[in-house]
This record gives sequence, C-alpha cells and structure tokens, in this order.
Amino acid sequence: MVSLICSRFGIDQIDAAEDIVSETFLSAAETWGLKGIPDNPVAWLYKVARNNALNGIRHEKVFRQQVRKELIQRSPGSIEPDLDFSLQQITDSQLQMLFAVCHPSIPVDAQVSLALRVLCGLTIEEIAQALLTTKQNINKRLYRAKERLRSDDVSLSFPDNATLNTRLDAVLIILYLVFNEGYYSASPDKVLRKDLCLEAMRLTLLVTEYRDPGGGAIIRSDIQSLLALMCFQASRFDARTNAAGDLILYEQQDSTRWDRELINRGNYFFVQACGNAELSRYHLEAAIAWWHTHQKDNHEKWTNILLLYNRLLVLQYSPIAALNRAYAFSKVYGKEKAIPEAEGLNLTGNLFYHSLLGELYAGLDDQKAIRHLEEALALAKTAAEQAVIAASLKARRAT
Repeated sequence: MVSLICSRFGIDQIDAAEDIVSETFLSAAETWGLKGIPDNPVAWLYKVARNNALNGIRHEKVFRQQVRKELIQRSPGSIEPDLDFSLQQITDSQLQMLFAVCHPSIPVDAQVSLALRVLCGLTIEEIAQALLTTKQNINKRLYRAKERLRSDDVSLSFPDNATLNTRLDAVLIILYLVFNEGYYSASPDKVLRKDLCLEAMRLTLLVTEYRDPGGGAIIRSDIQSLLALMCFQASRFDARTNAAGDLILYEQQDSTRWDRELINRGNYFFVQACGNAELSRYHLEAAIAWWHTHQKDNHEKWTNILLLYNRLLVLQYSPIAALNRAYAFSKVYGKEKAIPEAEGLNLTGNLFYHSLLGELYAGLDDQKAIRHLEEALALAKTAAEQAVIAASLKARRAT
C-alpha cells in the first residue's frame, strides 16, 4: 500500500503514505474487533487505504500542508485523483519501490533498513533487533535514505536498460540479506522469522516475473539461482526448530519434515538458472543448498559441497563461507586434518569460529574443545545459540 500510494503521489510523500497505511490498519483493528473480519480482508484494507488517501486533504493528521500543495500541483482541477489498486499496479508499484530503495546513492545498510520498513512492514524496533543496532540508528538511516530519495528526485519507475543490470545487482543483495535475516534471525527471542523469508521469496519471484512495457523479461540467471537457494533453504523451515521453538542443528534434523514441494520448486528454478553459462555466487550457494536437501550423509555429498565452497571462495570470499568450507573439509578428510584449516582463518572474535573448533576438537582434545565452546558461549547473543552451545559444553565436560 505504501508503494501504491507513492506511485501516485511521488516517493517524496513516503512519510505521508506510511501514515495513511498506519491509519488504515488502526481502522482495521477497531472495526474488525467489533464487526469481525470481513470476507475479503485484503480488499477491505485496500479500499480503506484508498479512501484515506483520497480524503487526505481534509485529514491534517495524514496529509500535511506540503502534501496538499503537491496534490494541487500534480492534479490541477481535481483534488480526488484516482488510485489504481489493480493487481498489476500492486505488482508494478512494489517492484518500482524495490528498485527505488536500491538506488546507488543510498548506502547498503540504509537500503536494507528501508526495504525492511517499506516493503516488509517491520517496525523500527524489529528492524533494530534484526540488524543488531539501536532504534535511534535505524531512525537515522531511514531519515537519511528518505532525504536522499527526495534530494535526488528518485522516481518510482523501472530503470532504463542502461542502468537496469547495475540496479538489479543491489536488488538481489537486498533480497538475499532480507532472507538471511529471517533464516538466521539475530532476534533474541526468535530462531527463525518465516515472515521475512517469505517476503524475500515473494519479492524475488516478482523480479523473475518482471516484464518491460515491450513484454521482455530480465534475462539474468542469478535471479533464478537466488530463488532456488531460497526454496532449498526454506524447505527445512519446519525441521529447524522443535515444538518449544528451540534450534535444531542440521545433523539432528528430521529429514521427513523437509518440504519436498519446495525442494522441487527449487529444482525447477535451479534448472532454469543453469541454462545460462554465467556463474554467480547465488549459483554456487544454491548448489550447496541443493546438496543439503539430500538426506544421505555420504562421501559424495560432502566432497561436492567442499568443491563448491572452494569455487565460491575464489569467486567471492567471506569468513562464514570459509568456516563452512572448513566444516565440509572435516566431513571429507576428518577432524584432525580440518583443524589447521579452521585455525588458519584466525577469526578469534567470531562465535561460529569457536563453535566449529569446539566440535572439531571434541574427542581429540576435550580441554581445547571446552575452551573454544566457552569462548563461543560468551559470544552468543541469542537464547537459541546459547542453548545449543551450552548443550555441547555439557556433553564435553561429562566425558
């Protein structure tokens, strides 16, 4: 709804659009509590949002003086312009907002914050919790991002062909980060945020279905590979937590709870992605995730995962990928040979570094294993992480 309203009145009115949407949901809370949920809640929300927007001129709380001025300038002779809430317009406005949020003049951290706020509907507190920062910092990021959109006169429109691919790189990074925040939630009280993951998947699917006015699609295999990666990861949603909401590590997951339909969907998108010779990080990460959908824990599986991590680190290095490679190395060559691989990374302030070394030293040198697990426990920020590490620590101390 924010995207739709901005598509009509301009992205510089994003604050007013957010006010309209807030008022719409407040109306829903009040009305539905008394009269019950309507047969078509979505249609009800859009209708009320439309009415709020069209009546905005006489609602000082929603449309301030500047907005009235903008409306008169943009709609001479009419103070009640039409708002198109058709399905096509809904889709187009969300995609246009996504590309606007990923404008190159906005820093990546602000892009992520703005995407979580406008496109995923998170509160300031939820965004701060997700990105491990304060509400004050998030408010500053959002303010600066919105000011940049205004000062650069960014329009809600699809980029032209000359800038599409450059902007699309940023779009995919944002979608990847939003999904990861949901899948590896930094929230102290949530192991997994399915809502964020599903929003990221929905928006990525919209990008794959984008058609320009001439009917042409975006021919980029990394879009399909990113969607495949998300499907493979999302297939293990139900197996990642138990009935109490506690985290279940991959090795202990019940594979019968993996969603085969999502795995099949991932396979479909991955086949589409592999039809192009261009290789991206998303191809490699999707291939790694595909191997993780294989229940059987054998040498072939981990050898292929290790080879994929080798290629990923050459293409785009990251400390977490390097740690994951060290784990795959241990599955192929054994713990003893993997320890130098892990220690060589020297990520002494990293929770996962100490957790991995705690596991690798287990049974070989339990005192070192305990020391590393104690370091990991001290670095753990969420209750779920603390519970898993504490259980490993208890098992080591009992040996």
